Amino acid sequence: MTDGSDAQIVDIDVSAEMEASFLEYAYSVIYSRALPDARDGLKPVQRRIVYMMQDMGLRPERSYVKSARVVGEVMGKLHPHGDSAIYDALVRMAQSFSLRLPLVDGHGNFGSLDDGPAAARYTEARLASAAMALTADLGEDVVDFVPNYDNKLQQPSVLPAAIPNLLVNGAAGIAVGMATNMAPHNLIEVIAAARHLLANPKADLDELMRFVPGPDLPSGGKIVGLEGVREAYETGRGKFTTRATTRVEKVTARREGIIVTELPYLIGPEKVIDKIKDGVSSKKLDGISAVTDLTDRHNGLRLVIEIKNGFNPEAVLQKLYRYTPLEESFSINNVALVDGQPRTMGLKEMLAVWVGHRINVVTRRSQFRLTARLDRLHLVEGLLIAILDIDEVIQIIRSSEDVSQARTRLMVAFDLSEIQAEYILELRLRRLTKFSRVELEEEKAKLLAEIADLEEILSSEATLRAVVGQEMDAAAALYGTPRRTILLANAAASATTGAVSAAAGSRAAAIPMQIEDTACFALLSVTGLVARTADDSPVPTDGRRSAHDVIRASIPASARADVGVVTTLGRIVRLSLLDVPALAPSSEPPSLGGGVPLAELVTLERGEEALTIVPLTSSEPLSLGTAQGVVKRVAPGDTPNKESWEAISLKDGDTVVGAALAADDDSVVFVTDDAQLLHFSASLVRPQGRAGGGVAGIKLTPGAKVTYFGVIAPVDAEASDTAAPLVVTISGPSSALPGTTPGVAKVTPFSEYPSKGRATGGVRAHRFLRGEDALLAAWVGAGPARASSGAGQAVDLPEEFGRRDGSGTPISTPVHGIG
Repeated sequence: MTDGSDAQIVDIDVSAEMEASFLEYAYSVIYSRALPDARDGLKPVQRRIVYMMQDMGLRPERSYVKSARVVGEVMGKLHPHGDSAIYDALVRMAQSFSLRLPLVDGHGNFGSLDDGPAAARYTEARLASAAMALTADLGEDVVDFVPNYDNKLQQPSVLPAAIPNLLVNGAAGIAVGMATNMAPHNLIEVIAAARHLLANPKADLDELMRFVPGPDLPSGGKIVGLEGVREAYETGRGKFTTRATTRVEKVTARREGIIVTELPYLIGPEKVIDKIKDGVSSKKLDGISAVTDLTDRHNGLRLVIEIKNGFNPEAVLQKLYRYTPLEESFSINNVALVDGQPRTMGLKEMLAVWVGHRINVVTRRSQFRLTARLDRLHLVEGLLIAILDIDEVIQIIRSSEDVSQARTRLMVAFDLSEIQAEYILELRLRRLTKFSRVELEEEKAKLLAEIADLEEILSSEATLRAVVGQEMDAAAALYGTPRRTILLANAAASATTGAVSAAAGSRAAAIPMQIEDTACFALLSVTGLVARTADDSPVPTDGRRSAHDVIRASIPASARADVGVVTTLGRIVRLSLLDVPALAPSSEPPSLGGGVPLAELVTLERGEEALTIVPLTSSEPLSLGTAQGVVKRVAPGDTPNKESWEAISLKDGDTVVGAALAADDDSVVFVTDDAQLLHFSASLVRPQGRAGGGVAGIKLTPGAKVTYFGVIAPVDAEASDTAAPLVVTISGPSSALPGTTPGVAKVTPFSEYPSKGRATGGVRAHRFLRGEDALLAAWVGAGPARASSGAGQAVDLPEEFGRRDGSGTPISTPVHGIG
């Protein structure tokens, strides 16, 4: 160099330098930005936001603070990147339409599916309650801490994560050479699967999918076709189709419309409206006269698509599925960091990583607490020794020249350790005199008990797993919500009315004219799907199992007839079978995967549930039973020309639990939650008008209620094809979260239960074992009995008959319904 310095020019191969720099950049993006950790399901920026907000004390019960302050704290202490990246991550964690279980409680404009959020200086935030489960026990050495970017502060390498955040909230990110896209799931279902895997580490995918049948998207909607979901659960990659929730309604006196109440995941109404306008302009969509967005914060999404007169709404809807975002595909790519390495995982692998993480967290927490309690016990034992002669302790301290001499003299005089002596010296005199021997003895006994419990956890694998399982149950009970997304086996299952015209834009006759009034059977499943058969063939009862769901009610009808939907509030709601899809003819048992949710076809009040379907024209009275033991038979022919009406006058707090037609020679059956069964002749109940309140059916013990009511027809002993009625009871703890406890099942012939008089207590139908105090479910009807999970999958019941008052056999899966 001309200036005489020691600097020199170094020749570097450009290609080698580019390779090294690109690899370093790719490593940084993969591990520090784009991919979540499989244990807590968080990317580094998300983890730092949650940790810093917890460190700032922004708990759910505290007041909000400006989002800009949170962004500044995170950027200055932990995440030295742009503030926009941090704020974008915080906003997404606060959006209920992005995450199934939001982690941030936002106050202000945090955006919508069509609009972005306000600036950070205008919005406020604090942690949501679910985030507290991610950071629980963080101060008890449950995870490793690592230095921040300038080695001045410490931050957790992963959060304890008491909830399976990776599966519940999903993730999306693009790294270098790889990407991740995970679908959200239902917390209760995922924890139920994790509990099963915790108890059965060798469980296969089919067992786990009984608990997690598919994703549960924040926006609801429908998932059509489950083959791609299973493929993703098996290999980590798959694709499924999501559809909007729609129904056809009268929007004016003379015009029908398609009402959209739920959209596919991350699709906003403005995007749908724009696509519809483009389709109408390009002549791809016909028959649409107007599109109106009536969405508001009180009633939720409501998109009204008006149909021109003369067009088939179902044909238009199929075109909308094809040309607009009312139907979208979702590609699953389950890539996350496991032991610091990106890995593509199936359902079992993701659950196993989280379960292993929770076992490690509970182990480290137990060890930390054990050490803390042993240290405190050591100090308490020292105080107990010194307090016996507190005057001598004070005299030794006063007569010592310095602290070291006082410590040594206390150790010699009372045989104390150096730690015990130092603790006594550090105590203020007024605190030392306040100590009571009784209080110290009580504290010592409490510490010894806690130490024994912690040592049991650390020494016993079974106890450790039991603690982990109990904490999983607690998280499900605290943060779990019902499923929002409906799973349908095939595309035909999402149709809301009859057959769809091949040419959607062609003029068609009214739907009632397209469907012949042929004989059929109306079917209702235990998961709430309704359908009708294509002909008058009844549901097979020869033991063949349905491919999906279990039949709750099957009644003869015709394609253009109306049936009644009996609800828990004692109402009957009229349902036209023209609005119910017909199942394809098949020699196999009908699959109600081709049905539609009943809730989409009838309007129910808040808290009201549909129980069964019944004919509206019958010569036999309709019998109803209530939770408080009331029975009523409604006189036949008392059917008003209304959309809905009351069938019984209920007392305050009472609800209907079952309904069916009952002739005089039939028997009505009550089963209570304390396992009492009563049946008597229906002729003992005089038919009443709709305004009647019924009569006493069964005498209940204090605190008991009826869990099942039904009707049994007399058995013709000479008829070989007549199935004998059975009694199915499933027992368990009454405190269990619904849908989480499989219980103990028993199947018994109905003939073993003697008939008793009306308003009596009946006979015992099930003997409870230890830990059981209630019937979780009961059913009485013609065999064979079939049980179904909440996802519509078959649940095996005991094949052998049990004794009338005996206990049952444990089953592997929680039962949602029996039919």
